[in-house]
Amino acid sequence: MDRQHEGELIESGPRGSAAIAGLLARFQPPPSPRQSVDSTNAPQGPVSGTPAWGLEQLAKAIVSKAAALLDIKEIDTETDLFDAGATSVDAVRLVAVLDRELNVRLSLDDVFADARPRRLAQRWLGSPTKRPLPEAPAATGAPELPVASAPSATTTASQGTDIMPTETVTPDETLPVLDDHAEDLALIMADLARADQLPWCGDPEPVPPRRVLLTGVTGFLGGHMLLDLLRHSDAHVVCLVRGDTVQDAERRLAEGLAGFSLPWSAEIRRRVTVLPGDLRRPRLGLTDEQWELLTNELDSVVSVAAAVDFLRGYPSLRRTNVLGVLTLAELAMTGRPKPLHHISSIAVFNEIGIASMGEDDPVAHVDQLTAGYDKSKWAAEAALRRARDRGLKATFLRPGGIVGHTRTGAYNPHDINTGLFSAISRYRVAPKINYSNSAPVDWVSRVATAVICEPSGWGQNYHLTGRPDTLTEMVRDQELGGLNVRVMAWDVWLKDFLARCESDPVPELEFMARVLRNPAGQKIVEASVTAPMATGERTEAFVARHKLPPPTRYDAQARLKSYERMARDGLVILPHRDDPPHLWFRETMRGKVGPADGKPDTHCSFALTLSIASMYQLVQHRTIDVRGTVSCSLLHPDPLTVDDGEIWVRPHEGVPHRHGLDHPLLRYRLALRDSDGNGWWLEGWKTARARFDYMKQARTLTIRAGREGEPASLAGTMRVPKKSYKREQIDGIRVNPNLSMREQRIAKLAWLTWFSAQLGQGLLEPTLRAGAELLDLRPDAIDLDKDRYQAKLKQWEKDRKHLR
Repeated sequence: MDRQHEGELIESGPRGSAAIAGLLARFQPPPSPRQSVDSTNAPQGPVSGTPAWGLEQLAKAIVSKAAALLDIKEIDTETDLFDAGATSVDAVRLVAVLDRELNVRLSLDDVFADARPRRLAQRWLGSPTKRPLPEAPAATGAPELPVASAPSATTTASQGTDIMPTETVTPDETLPVLDDHAEDLALIMADLARADQLPWCGDPEPVPPRRVLLTGVTGFLGGHMLLDLLRHSDAHVVCLVRGDTVQDAERRLAEGLAGFSLPWSAEIRRRVTVLPGDLRRPRLGLTDEQWELLTNELDSVVSVAAAVDFLRGYPSLRRTNVLGVLTLAELAMTGRPKPLHHISSIAVFNEIGIASMGEDDPVAHVDQLTAGYDKSKWAAEAALRRARDRGLKATFLRPGGIVGHTRTGAYNPHDINTGLFSAISRYRVAPKINYSNSAPVDWVSRVATAVICEPSGWGQNYHLTGRPDTLTEMVRDQELGGLNVRVMAWDVWLKDFLARCESDPVPELEFMARVLRNPAGQKIVEASVTAPMATGERTEAFVARHKLPPPTRYDAQARLKSYERMARDGLVILPHRDDPPHLWFRETMRGKVGPADGKPDTHCSFALTLSIASMYQLVQHRTIDVRGTVSCSLLHPDPLTVDDGEIWVRPHEGVPHRHGLDHPLLRYRLALRDSDGNGWWLEGWKTARARFDYMKQARTLTIRAGREGEPASLAGTMRVPKKSYKREQIDGIRVNPNLSMREQRIAKLAWLTWFSAQLGQGLLEPTLRAGAELLDLRPDAIDLDKDRYQAKLKQWEKDRKHLR
């Protein structure tokens, strides 16, 4: 049941407890003892009660169950279920059905590694126990392929068919031991050989493209690249989108763009042709006429689409990530020669311990890669390098982590960096990383589209990794933002994270937990956090030459919008007022209060502590938290405690509620509790006028107070004594002691700079307003001045007569 829960999150992110509960309820095994399949069709084994299968019988039975469950019309024992349209949720369902109905207990890792029914059957019969992922195989020769060499089972099963054994069959003890890594290497070599079958071609015409084929447009990067191509070029874009009809494909495209806060307007439709197709099928699933038209009419092919699933093995990813890319290469090399711009990844360097990651440095040794995704990206590049020898003008664009948009905050919830930052913000513990080779999607998209539109940049390798983050910089950003982060070694952090997820599961972190429970997923993340800095001299030169935004560090300010969206989605936890304060200081006030309609005649004093949880709190909300006591005999003989208090800095942007002369500087709202348990409220305003006693205005607070739920009964004026202002609110500032002395000084300076600027602006606003009224030359303003002048003359005349 936990696996089913995880699968739902893997596929589509958290959808709420109701959706997950419904999924679990649907596939929960019955409470009664497990019922085996009918004895006439599936006899029980003599010891464990598990049916004894032959390889072919079990493979066909899995085909039958998959076809019925997944609503796939025709599949055979060599069909990868993910290529046939299955999702991660479908994989969860299939595991549950096979366990419940066939007594075949496969794990999700088994299905993700290779989802071909025959392979699943062989995995169950040949090795029921979970097999560790090979670290580095010793054999370097061409491995034997037992699955490929076995007779192909071409029997198909449509929905509802049930193929079951008719007699007891003992497991086939002659089955060879599975070696997933060896088979992956053999498949890679076979896929690379396909590049030698591509046609020869000449150089494309070196002009900016006018008609571009773009794949992956419903994804995070592809959607942004579509908009950038339309913004920064005159190209018409043909978008290859999966769908049965043009309307279906257009709907998927519109939904994909909307999910990342991107528009789908009439102007975009005018310059976009949506072409239903499938990268996984021969010739993209197009008709001969459509294929021929594209070969002759296109000016450029842009390969963005990829199956980005860190749990699936190479056999399950190759059709999209390798064979699909080779199909695009064939399209680019057929008819009019066209450049192919391939969005690759620095995952091609994901070998533990690799020394450098330059644009032209050797990529990883494929036999040292363990994750299917890494292998598929490596194989795609290797195949395209062979195609370069046949004339293809192929450009490799290698992003690292593609993080959120700096303005809209749109982010990819299934990105490894998203998962890492989610875990760090929630648990306040970070793995020790070398560099974070990541860049915001808007910068990656802008540079990639500029290369596509610039013929002089074609055929090269580019690293779109921005300016990598160091561990020190990342931790400092978190700490200055109010998140005190501890750093652990990678293996210690991994155990700590998984233990936390096990003891206190958090739905928003299940995706990351699922990745890190998988051996291949662990290797991907480990390679990412231990990798050296990805360098990109060619990219930096291109950016400077074309006056593009330079690569900058994705710091706290750049990621602010994404953090806000991730916080709304429950993926990160921003600093909260209940956290230990980031910065605080005291504020003492003294004054007199009295009845709301009378003269203030009773002494009152405030002993407050003002604090902030983070600079984010100030920049985004302009609020300060308040705690402390209020002493006033008219309220209660004993001091009242501040249960909850907040100060708004320049509320309403400093604009008065009514047309008047007083501009609000600070607004105090305190909820008080006396020693008898009674509640009180207190509200106060510091305001500014066009006069020169600015210091007095900044220290004076006009207050009203009353019982909880009742109107104001008291009013008065409080003031911060001159002698305590500097001692408490400047010299007395305290900062989180867990920060270094340098970071404490930076935090204090940032606070003083921000607050002084806000206070200065608030004090200057009424003066500027008064000056604007003096310079107001509108007729009604001039008439008003004339009326005032006439009134003054009349008053002077009366005074003169009175003096006589």
